[in-house]
Amino acid sequence: MPLFDEEDCGFEDVCSPNLFTPTKTCNISTSSLKKTLLFHDEDSGLGMDNETRLVRDSLSVTNFTSFKSLKRNLSDEDMDDFTSKRQKRNPVSPKLRKTLSFDDVPNTSCEEDIKNVVNRLAVEDDLISDGSGQLCLPTVQGKHHDLNNITHETMASVLLGDYDDVIGDFKVIDCRYPYEYNGGHIKEAENIYTHDGILQLLNRSSVHSSDGNRAVLIFHCEFSSERGPKLCRYLRSKDRELNSDNYPYLNYPEIYLLYGGYKEFYTNQKEFCNPQEYKPMLHCDHAQDLRHFRSKSKSWTAGEKRRKRRQRICF
Repeated sequence: MPLFDEEDCGFEDVCSPNLFTPTKTCNISTSSLKKTLLFHDEDSGLGMDNETRLVRDSLSVTNFTSFKSLKRNLSDEDMDDFTSKRQKRNPVSPKLRKTLSFDDVPNTSCEEDIKNVVNRLAVEDDLISDGSGQLCLPTVQGKHHDLNNITHETMASVLLGDYDDVIGDFKVIDCRYPYEYNGGHIKEAENIYTHDGILQLLNRSSVHSSDGNRAVLIFHCEFSSERGPKLCRYLRSKDRELNSDNYPYLNYPEIYLLYGGYKEFYTNQKEFCNPQEYKPMLHCDHAQDLRHFRSKSKSWTAGEKRRKRRQRICF
């Protein structure tokens, strides 16, 4: 076995491995030898295995001095060649470390707030969707358990201003087709029946009142069975996407569904309708309009159905 490991000193090209033969054991401490090697040779041998270290520690003072003399007598050209070979064998790559910027400092208080909101939303049914407070309107159990259902009496009370002390602004979103809406709708209701209309609603200015009062949306369709609930959920999902970096903040955190839809409201609260009429979706005079608007609504629901089908296949 060669006396000097090629990773130890790198002189295999200029020195014979049998050039130095230990003739006398020298009691030099390991720490002293390391200091000497560090002073005379940039490779101190700290990475050697035990066998090589024992051989190095057993060198005689005479041979060690000869070894240093030989190294000093090398020409500059030989030393350059030796250095280049050594660098090729053991390339040193710089270790890069990412510094921690101020933006990277974890906001533990914010994380705790989010956890608290999530836990509260999972347990308390009467919280608004950003977890900032209780629902301001009384709700009832309906067909859609994930939505907050209000009765026609509560809807009438909102129109009369009975909740003005807590509601700063409210919008009634009528999700029926235009011919139904024109045939009779709740006063001040806005006709939105497509996804594009919901996105335009989200892109409007912030609905949060400066005085701290609530901004409320109330959805409905003819029976609040299909169209109204679907658009209500669509707005919630897009609102979450829009504010994904500010969870649990929402543009519209408080949303309700009118239980029984326009039909039940018209039957019991006709005085709040304009005009005071009710035109059903399946009205015989609007068969062509029904086909037109239904095909239009199917065009924007088809993408969702395909996406849900792909998700079911993936899982």
